[in-house]
Amino acid sequence: MATDASTSSRPSFPARAVVTAGMPYGNKDLHFGHIGGVFVPADFFARFLRDRIGERNVLFVSGTDCYGSPIMEGYRKLTEAGEFTGTITDYVRGHHDNQKAALDAYEISLDIFSGSGLEPAAPFHAELSDEWIRRLYEAGVLKKRSTLQFYDTEAKTFLNGRQVIGRCPVRGCKSEKAYADECDLGHQFDPEELINPVSQLTGTKPELRPCDNWYFDLPAFRDALDELMDEWDADPQVRSIVTKTVRESLVAPVIYIKNELRADFDAVAEKLPKHTVHEAQGNQASFSVEFANWEARDEAREVLEGAHVRFRTGKCLLPFRITGNIDWGVAAPDLEGTEGLTVWCWPESLWAPISFTQAALAGADEGRYSSDNWRDWWCSDDARVFQFIGQDNIYFYCVAQPAMWEAMGWGLKQTTPVANYHILFMNKKASSSGAIKPPMAAELLDHYTPEQLRAHWLSLALDAKAVSFSPKVYDTSVSHKDKKTGEDVLVCNDPRVVDPALKESAFLTNIFNRLARSCFYGAQRACGGKLPAVEASAEVIEECRAATLAFERTVHGMDFHGALAAVEEFARAANKRWDAASKAAGDDEAAYVAALADAFAALRTTALLMHPAVPAGCELICEHMGFEKHDFFSWEHALETPRQLAEALGEDASEHALMELPPRFDFFRKHESQYKK
Repeated sequence: MATDASTSSRPSFPARAVVTAGMPYGNKDLHFGHIGGVFVPADFFARFLRDRIGERNVLFVSGTDCYGSPIMEGYRKLTEAGEFTGTITDYVRGHHDNQKAALDAYEISLDIFSGSGLEPAAPFHAELSDEWIRRLYEAGVLKKRSTLQFYDTEAKTFLNGRQVIGRCPVRGCKSEKAYADECDLGHQFDPEELINPVSQLTGTKPELRPCDNWYFDLPAFRDALDELMDEWDADPQVRSIVTKTVRESLVAPVIYIKNELRADFDAVAEKLPKHTVHEAQGNQASFSVEFANWEARDEAREVLEGAHVRFRTGKCLLPFRITGNIDWGVAAPDLEGTEGLTVWCWPESLWAPISFTQAALAGADEGRYSSDNWRDWWCSDDARVFQFIGQDNIYFYCVAQPAMWEAMGWGLKQTTPVANYHILFMNKKASSSGAIKPPMAAELLDHYTPEQLRAHWLSLALDAKAVSFSPKVYDTSVSHKDKKTGEDVLVCNDPRVVDPALKESAFLTNIFNRLARSCFYGAQRACGGKLPAVEASAEVIEECRAATLAFERTVHGMDFHGALAAVEEFARAANKRWDAASKAAGDDEAAYVAALADAFAALRTTALLMHPAVPAGCELICEHMGFEKHDFFSWEHALETPRQLAEALGEDASEHALMELPPRFDFFRKHESQYKK
């Protein structure tokens, strides 16, 4: 076992953990970005935690986001085109089933993947939503506001958020795809700020008409969020992109005006609420006007609009809308005479993981989890929630959610956000609703195995920067001209071009696979199909121990690509050691068995550490090594060699039998399309 010196600085883990992976919308199937950018990293960490703290102490939850205007709009278009004849629930359920099938195909080990509007989570979610809003109201942090909503005078109907499109008004944002109150990059604004709005129903410019809704007083929590950002800055598990993005909104309300409009501004400046003008610096094209709060800025906007002074607003905390006026949503409680409102999809998606937790615990066999009380998972001091998200969703999960958690007064522990940068496609941002269409997750499995893609996506270092996913089979750029025909040869058809998506696969199908085969075939030849009769050398045992502890520290720090790179280096060194030692042994059977014992120790460590990334192949190794998965992958035995593990389980290690390995067996196979015909 490890010495005190080698284990004293080991990171600590919670007694219980919830892992979440966002919520895909119920109007689309999953593309590669959903799987590779969020679900695979979340699954890696959930699997690691199950091995590290016990599967009874881990809940991995997610589900389809069933409600909201994007779903209504998608359903409307299909039904009007005659391409769908079922109900909106049928429409959502179809996408949910496809999402679940894709997740299963990629070995995403969710404890529950339900839906906010689907069984079994729907009743839990409806009850929690009602209780949540009443609690916020009782706490005095909900405010009823009469705000303006877009109305199509030709269609004679109010428009939901996705039925209006225009240009984002937030300074510095270049999005041309902004909806009623948020753009496709996640910026929040009031409907009246949207630039050049157009109704998606009739193509006309809609009017703004007043309607009542409930808003969460998010600006009141600016100081609390500032303090939380200081805590997150010091937390090695929270990535810098989170606090950097959040702090962009923790600033005073500001309006930006072009320098050439300075005289027009000065003419109405006295009519504005109290403000401070910050002159343009250097080559800046605009000066800024700062206000004490968002209400004052709104008053100033009305004055400037009346005087026809063009301006743009900056980021700041605004009241966070809780309810909406669309039919397809969770019913909101009637408060102060407001009736028939539904919950806006974004806030209810923030507490949906609690609903999924409740549903998972209620449907589990007795004793399946260490506690059947959801508060033990979300509120206890010894528990922690890890939420895996994309960078576009930081505002919601890392600004709005922490403030609501604080306001609820339920003792909800602030979650640990694990935000990834964008996963690009062929070096460009891809979106199923944009110009560049990403390949769907299911389509990729026509060319790659799930484990090849899991390993590749985990290697992309999305914690540090946006990285491109550039699978060769989809690369239609020109590689070169054929010397004989003069025709362009595309990258996807050029056998000389290496597939970037298979870089990590080479380790799996060659190095890792070869180490495993060498061990089992060697034991069948020299050890009678049993574990080597001698223990691994002290040097190799220490190397295995050091690699395991380093992996633990690196994964705890959310550096998954760094952790896997270190395991690959460890396995490559083990393979080289085996090659050299087995050749040097010659006819010396004792030396050969000693080399085999070292190789088995390294194989056991490699399989343990790679298990969260490529579970199927590692579990095959475990099976052939003759251990139960619970024993082999449990970190209670992480620092033990195969012989030590057998003895810890009460066996005679020298009699521990291995499963016979058939000839030319592969623990990690290539996709069938990758084998030469």
